[in-house]
Amino acid sequence: MIMDPEVRAYYERGGELTRLRQGRGRLEFHRTRDVLRRTLPPPPARVLDVGGGAGVHAEWLAADGYAVEVIDPVPLHVTEAAALPGVTARLGDARDLPVPGGQADAVLLLGPLYHLPERADRVRALAEARRAARPGGTIAAAFISRYAALHDSVYHGTFTQQDARAADYRSVETGTIVSPVETGFRGYLHTPEEIPGEFTDAGLPEPRRYGLEGVFWLFGDVNAWLDDDGRRELLLDAARRVECEPSLLGASGHLLAVTRV
Repeated sequence: MIMDPEVRAYYERGGELTRLRQGRGRLEFHRTRDVLRRTLPPPPARVLDVGGGAGVHAEWLAADGYAVEVIDPVPLHVTEAAALPGVTARLGDARDLPVPGGQADAVLLLGPLYHLPERADRVRALAEARRAARPGGTIAAAFISRYAALHDSVYHGTFTQQDARAADYRSVETGTIVSPVETGFRGYLHTPEEIPGEFTDAGLPEPRRYGLEGVFWLFGDVNAWLDDDGRRELLLDAARRVECEPSLLGASGHLLAVTRV
């Protein structure tokens, strides 16, 4: 399988080590961990972290007692993840996993699906996750919301720029996001409604969908909430209370869909 060279170049800049550990990215991190801790089988289950990047989630999973293997197409990520205690890592593509079938207790796809613009490739990646999982195993996949680029652009003020607006409007209409900045993000943005169909076509049961950040990632003072331990726990509880509310799913920056094989 050939990885989009522009996507590879984006990640070879090394930003994955810090993206979820600073700023608003911390909300995505805490909420992903929160949902996974409630939905994964208990440790010492075997977890395949497909597209696991530098191992930001693999690190806490291993600390929780899971046997974690990261599979990622970016050599830099494999090197970074393999250096973490209790984590193994190797090169691989989500559409053709280099693992035997029926061995993993859980398979995570926390990044690959929003870098596969073709639906057939996303379904193939989900089908590969199903193949790798044991009967009764858990599949969890992350998605970026169809409206996230537009919301983020307004939040950061880049929406005043004509080329940014054009890219944002195109992403809402088509799901395809191509940043006007040469080194910017490229990917596919899902509506909440299209996610179950991709699972079904991959032979998986319909997933439960969770809005990770809810509307809170768009609040101007969200970093102040995340900086304070007490306020952060209140914020996470608020997000948890409405995480599966259908009318709010599309407002979240990221969605997590979870099912069992």
